[in-house]
Amino acid sequence: MDLNIIWFLLIGVLITGYAVLDGFDLGVGALFPILGKTEDDKRILLQAIGPFWDGNEVWLLTGAGALFAAFPLVYASVFSGFYLAMMLVLFALIIRAVAVEFRSHAENRPWQSRLDLLFFLGSFIPALLFGVAMGNIARGLPLDSRYVYTGGFFDLLNPYALLLGLLGLSAFLLQGSSYVLLKTEGDLQKRGRKILPFIWASSVILYILATVYSLVSVPALFANYRLHVWMYAAPLLTVLGLGLAPLLLRAGRYGLLFVASSMNMAGLIATLGLGLFPNLLPALETSHSLTIYNAASSALTLKAMLIIALIGVPIVLLYTIYVYRVFKGKVDIDAEGY
Repeated sequence: MDLNIIWFLLIGVLITGYAVLDGFDLGVGALFPILGKTEDDKRILLQAIGPFWDGNEVWLLTGAGALFAAFPLVYASVFSGFYLAMMLVLFALIIRAVAVEFRSHAENRPWQSRLDLLFFLGSFIPALLFGVAMGNIARGLPLDSRYVYTGGFFDLLNPYALLLGLLGLSAFLLQGSSYVLLKTEGDLQKRGRKILPFIWASSVILYILATVYSLVSVPALFANYRLHVWMYAAPLLTVLGLGLAPLLLRAGRYGLLFVASSMNMAGLIATLGLGLFPNLLPALETSHSLTIYNAASSALTLKAMLIIALIGVPIVLLYTIYVYRVFKGKVDIDAEGY
């Protein structure tokens, strides 16, 4: 296994880590208007994600940094091609952070309502657009011979990308609702139990539609699967996670339900990643595609950055494990909390 493949796998792990961890707090935010019926409910939801949400975003920063270090051409093309979309996501994440931090300091109900709306929008927009971005990458981008994106913002909002955006959104919502069941009690938990089956059904339907649409419009995604049978472990992980979810919900095994939801999320990302390999940024004109080889940094850079990554990533992982152990268990309304 060469350094290029190692970096491809490492970036995949970082993206998966971000989607699984930040996925539940984005999901909670997107469900905030539905689940947060009372002031106590809203405080519990914010308290449930309060110790984790900013730490979860470290995985996104780490993944972006790894992409820049290992595959700078991909980083440049993605951030130039998706510039407006990226700025929209960045703005959404900023207003979300403002809403989380300042809501408890709002002195009147109108301001609390405005911050509630910002929290919802700041969670919903990234949850949708991350999937839209993945859909465009899977479909292929209009890149010229210099690997410059030649389309416009609205070209990104094509039917295929929007379908994958909805699929990604449903995965975030499933992650968020399963986390709510794990961390809450009483009426809020009952509300989560009631809504989760609808989210699960939407996820199943969207997964089937996305698979069929991909077979028809992006058959190149399945070339690797025809050559390597073991790769079917990735979609099997998604199917297994979705299949177990209603059984675990019925049994009240909320911890395992969250694991099943995480399996669904990880399986979706792995399925796309293995289908793209060795491409990182496919182009509609295949000769203009960016791969793990023509977009990579020098071998010396890959080796040096790998040493740094092998030191830094375990630190991030250990910190994440520590925080989740400290704040495990059900959420109580705390005067010092969110």
